[in-house]
Amino acid sequence: MNLIFKALSHPVRRQIVAMLQDGPLTSGEIAATFAMAWPSVTGHLAALKEADLVEAEREGTTVRYRLNISAAEEAVGFLLGIMQAAKPVRRRGGAPARTQPRTKLA
Repeated sequence: MNLIFKALSHPVRRQIVAMLQDGPLTSGEIAATFAMAWPSVTGHLAALKEADLVEAEREGTTVRYRLNISAAEEAVGFLLGIMQAAKPVRRRGGAPARTQPRTKLA
């Protein structure tokens, strides 16, 4: 799961994941969206692939990328678990509840 969060820490990678939500895209279609060198885009795709967030399939000389939902679900499940565990500790207004009353210092 560490690789998933590391991969999603970069805004370009998050944008690529968002693009792939609409369906598979070729590496060329993805690269055309960004004003960066092809090797940079390839590096971002490799990081997403290593984290298992995307799957690549070769079609002749073209590589098509698709989103791997199961890896994303794992990360979301982890975050939801943290949020559920934190709910009882938080009070209305979003501020953490105090566990002990304040004492006045002289």
